Amino acid sequence: MSVLNQKTINQNLTFKGIGLHSGLEATMTIKPAEPNSGIVFKRIDLRENNIIIPNIFNVSSAVFCTTISNEAGASISTIEHLMGALYGLGIDNALVEIDNQEVPILDGSAKIFVEAISKIGNKSSEAPNKIVKIEKKIECEDGHKTISIEPSKISLDIDFELKYKNSLIGTQRNFVKVFESDLTDIYNSRTFCLYEDIEKLKEMGLAKGGSLNNAIVVKNNEILNENNLRNEKEFVNHKILDCMGDLYLAGYKIIGKIICSQGGHKLTNQLLRKVFQNDENFSLIEITEKHLPNTFINKSHLRSIA
Repeated sequence: MSVLNQKTINQNLTFKGIGLHSGLEATMTIKPAEPNSGIVFKRIDLRENNIIIPNIFNVSSAVFCTTISNEAGASISTIEHLMGALYGLGIDNALVEIDNQEVPILDGSAKIFVEAISKIGNKSSEAPNKIVKIEKKIECEDGHKTISIEPSKISLDIDFELKYKNSLIGTQRNFVKVFESDLTDIYNSRTFCLYEDIEKLKEMGLAKGGSLNNAIVVKNNEILNENNLRNEKEFVNHKILDCMGDLYLAGYKIIGKIICSQGGHKLTNQLLRKVFQNDENFSLIEITEKHLPNTFINKSHLRSIA
């Protein structure tokens, strides 16, 4: 079977932990799924109306995290790190069962998800992959925040710029080719906040589960976490991880080039909604060996499963 065919994980994987914003404990199990299932969330603490599809049109909130909901109002929040891991590892189909309203934050990155999924491996099906190929440049802006997507020949490129008044964070920029680059630093990069914003978040009912164990906290020119940064561009790299996860709400992998400055969950969702408003903006292509080179699958992942 081709590495370009749809894949799922080899066996069940269970994660337990606290939700970053809700502060609620949750147990989450990722299970193998049949071809053409896509990624599906199931709230097993609810008896009915408990299926929630991670789709751009099901995003009910994009404030500080991505939350998806179904028509009955059942929701799952902070899905972006898990979705980013599934995107980068090439997992097309999976059932995610969870017994509460928020994905466990774990260490604040996708590191634990990626390591666990890579350890058990994946299995290919006979079903060919489908991808979204961007045909026209689309742009969105919100004040000083901008994002665009434009055609790319064979890859998903993300060029992301982050600007903070805080001098320790400052301006950071990074560029990755999702299907070719080593994404280790992206996966390992944690969520972060300024110390002075913590009370504001708590007043909004957020960050109830936040701690130095699952987030970088910056106070003036100091990082309060004992072990400092995991990589020199950890702040912008985490934003790229978020972007990958939010892009996977297109339902398919994407071939295109993202250029973003100061963006986040809300702007990425707005961009994808704008893309899918017009069929002339994109093509949905069924992948065969003839249509796409091996760059479609991340090279470092190919080495890990060889």
